[in-house]
Amino acid sequence: MSRWNRTHETLQRAALHLFQHHGYDATSTAQVAAAAGVSEVTLFRHFPTKGSLLLDDPFDPLIADAVRHRPASETPLRATVEGVRAAWRTLDPELTDALRTRLRLVATTPSLHGALQTSGAPTIAALADALHARGATPAQAQVVSAAVVAGLGAALLEWARSGTEPLDTAVGHALDAMAGR
Repeated sequence: MSRWNRTHETLQRAALHLFQHHGYDATSTAQVAAAAGVSEVTLFRHFPTKGSLLLDDPFDPLIADAVRHRPASETPLRATVEGVRAAWRTLDPELTDALRTRLRLVATTPSLHGALQTSGAPTIAALADALHARGATPAQAQVVSAAVVAGLGAALLEWARSGTEPLDTAVGHALDAMAGR
């Protein structure tokens, strides 16, 4: 693992620990940086905002690649739904535990709700690019990507709150609903 990636993960782990124990709003970026053993400048090189410590999404390239490589015969919606499903199945269980914790914090922190609404924009863009590369029109790519990301966002927040089923099952149910199954 590169030094950049190690620092990135260390910052996220430190932030998650502090946010869980002291609350998101009561924890400063200076405290996160100190806990991670780096400067606040380094923290902001990795994460442009305090909220991005929780909302940063490392899954976009994996999901976009899975969508890009779906069979050409699939509609944009089916390619996106099945690509997302395939990508989520490959996630490390440790990542899903951290994701659940991050999402619970986001769901219970009112000051993050606005940031949550805009945090899907990079995912929408990555999916739209993948669909466009498969031949979808720009309008199809944008609409399908935005719809799937909105559905996934709702499903992920519910999964984080309920804690009653594995992540891939919750995502699968959401994707089935989007696919009309």
